Amino acid sequence: MPRFSVIVPAYQVQAYLHACLDSVVSQSYPDLELIVVDDCSPDACGAIADEFAARDPRVRAVHLPVNQGLGPARNAGMERASGDYLVFLDGDDTLAPDALRAVAGRIEETGEPDVLVYDYARTYWTGETVRNRAAAHLTERGPAPFRLTDRPELLRLLMVAWNKTVRREFAERAGFAFPPGYYEDTPWTYPVLMTAESIATLDRVCVHYRQRRRGSILGTPSERHLDVFTQYDRVFAYLESHPELARWRPVLFRRMADHLTTVFTRPDRLPRSLRAEFLRRARVHCRRYRVPGAPAPLPVRLRHALLRLGLRRTYEALRLASALRRRTGKAAARLLRTVRSAVLRLHYRIQRRLPLRADRAVFAADGDRGHGCNPGALEEAFRAFAPHVRTAWAAAPAHHHTLPPGPRRLTPGTAAYWTALARSRYLVHNTAFDAGLVKRRGQVLIQTQAGTPLAYAGLDLQERPAAARDTDLTRLLRDVDSWDYVVSANQHSTLTWERVHPGGYTVLEYGQPRTDVFQRATAADVARLRESLGIPDGTVAVLYAPAHRDYRRTQRPALDLERVVTRLGPRFMVLVRAAPGHGGPGGPLAACGGRVLDVGDHPDVQSLCLASDALLTDYSPLVFDYAGLDRPIVLHAHEPEAYEAARGTYVDLRAFPPGAVARDEDELIDVFARGHWRGSRSARLRAAFRERFCPYDDGRAAERVVRRVVLGERDLPPVVPLAARRPAPPSPALGFARAGEPPSADPARTPLATVPQPAGPRTVTDSF
Repeated sequence: MPRFSVIVPAYQVQAYLHACLDSVVSQSYPDLELIVVDDCSPDACGAIADEFAARDPRVRAVHLPVNQGLGPARNAGMERASGDYLVFLDGDDTLAPDALRAVAGRIEETGEPDVLVYDYARTYWTGETVRNRAAAHLTERGPAPFRLTDRPELLRLLMVAWNKTVRREFAERAGFAFPPGYYEDTPWTYPVLMTAESIATLDRVCVHYRQRRRGSILGTPSERHLDVFTQYDRVFAYLESHPELARWRPVLFRRMADHLTTVFTRPDRLPRSLRAEFLRRARVHCRRYRVPGAPAPLPVRLRHALLRLGLRRTYEALRLASALRRRTGKAAARLLRTVRSAVLRLHYRIQRRLPLRADRAVFAADGDRGHGCNPGALEEAFRAFAPHVRTAWAAAPAHHHTLPPGPRRLTPGTAAYWTALARSRYLVHNTAFDAGLVKRRGQVLIQTQAGTPLAYAGLDLQERPAAARDTDLTRLLRDVDSWDYVVSANQHSTLTWERVHPGGYTVLEYGQPRTDVFQRATAADVARLRESLGIPDGTVAVLYAPAHRDYRRTQRPALDLERVVTRLGPRFMVLVRAAPGHGGPGGPLAACGGRVLDVGDHPDVQSLCLASDALLTDYSPLVFDYAGLDRPIVLHAHEPEAYEAARGTYVDLRAFPPGAVARDEDELIDVFARGHWRGSRSARLRAAFRERFCPYDDGRAAERVVRRVVLGERDLPPVVPLAARRPAPPSPALGFARAGEPPSADPARTPLATVPQPAGPRTVTDSF
């Protein structure tokens, strides 16, 4: 018994059938049977099916004596299927590479659901490929499997058979079959979804839906498009025979009305001679199946009412008026944006002609976020060591609440924002300011970067298109040419930035400013942070920070956190800090007794580090920051080959780990349960890691930058060696910064002669 029965009906698709069948037999998941149903096609479809059957025993060719249509052809394939799951594929479409492997993995992961719905992409004859616009409904966040009542938005997807796989036993038990005629998917998909006891989703393109230039069934004007009424009669008849599904009647009525509207308004569906007949029959169906009082937006109710009343000319007039209104509104909005942009550009140009203010500095962080990261640490250092410089922070209004009392608040895109960019001497950012920025003579631009680089960045992204996405390398190099200083945490960062961001800037290898707080914080500060997060006394708080996966649309956790904390016992809890766009912890947190806490929206990741007792991560660059705390780090080496292939890494964390390494969930539980996470070997690995990546993180990195750049000092505060530093505030659950070891020596007793100077600034020669 194969895992999948792939059923392909074929009728007049000889030009595409080779590609279709080849996409199935070449799947990396070979446990399948391919049933090709030749629907008495007058072209070479039958011969092509026989050819594939002769060379691959998994392929079976079925020849129907007369042409019966797409629905009966699929039924003929179902009668001969023996697989666990039915997969339908039209003869002119193709399966995406590795699609069945992904489907099989998701089926196993979600406990053998009755139905698995996956995504598709339209491939046009021009070569363009466009993913399904409703893909957001396929999110894998939340519990799975589920019932349709838990995720009714699935009914907004395209109601076809080829974007889902159905458990054969379920389909046979329910007696599902395809009817004859056009739109045969409709009486199949709605009953299947409504009846299924368990449904799951796969947020992955598994089918390439070919958009043929000519010859497609639905793209050919014909009276067969009137079959849509018969198909909806079958759908509502199914509801009548299953009273327990009556709650779906309002939803199905709305979907029917929307579908009829689509057929009526598409110019490639109905001949002009049938438009009046179609609208008459639509009026009958809308009156027959309408559910009075069903909630719907006013435009939808109006559209349905016009169909129900059969007001064809009124409907077309309103449709044209609505289209005109939308176009006029868009044109007016574009005009307003253009005028506003021109006014702001003129304002900025005038401000650039006015004198610079040497006592002004503007700070910002990636994505117009709130106060934090390296720019946040430098902004505090500006106020502490250069109080004569007035600071301002540019952030979106939603993040203004994160700003401390000191800096002035700026909103990007406003006149005040452009004035500050034009008149301030110091500009500090960790990525890039607005593309319209023109650096003036005398301005000093400090690029702090977003941390020690682990994944590929800059010019190296040319080797990783999935990670590069929409990165504009031309603009990036233009920004690099405007940098005066780049703050570097260690030699690894310096060498990487010089190569991937070639320019004429000066590197300040002084440490990571945002980790200064680790050395300044006290045990009382840590206790206060833990109390604010609700961490009970004596609890081991593990900060879980999974990295973003560029090769996954849905960023779901690789760990079953409920199982992890259950196995580890009540002494452990997990703080989940997912990357932006990540699915978060997933599942109901209440089921874990409050021991899995989602802190993804917490504005300050450094506070989370201080409040935790250990870090659990895979490939997050937060590992370099956390090493400066000298607290245990556990690496979950999840899908290393896939991450390396998609993103690329500068440091092989498996070969040079900062602590214990677990390859899967069971190993991870064992690492914590047996105490390896804080053992002596973990401490030795962490010490070597700190020596390489945290040599200057002694709490004064931001001070050194301000003294060098703003105050012009050359004799900077010396760096306290690792062995002589005051330990970071102890972990409340462990007692010491290093588990099982006494605190480090007091740096105040270390002779100054043993303290090295920070690496001097380095001027980078532009070699690009």
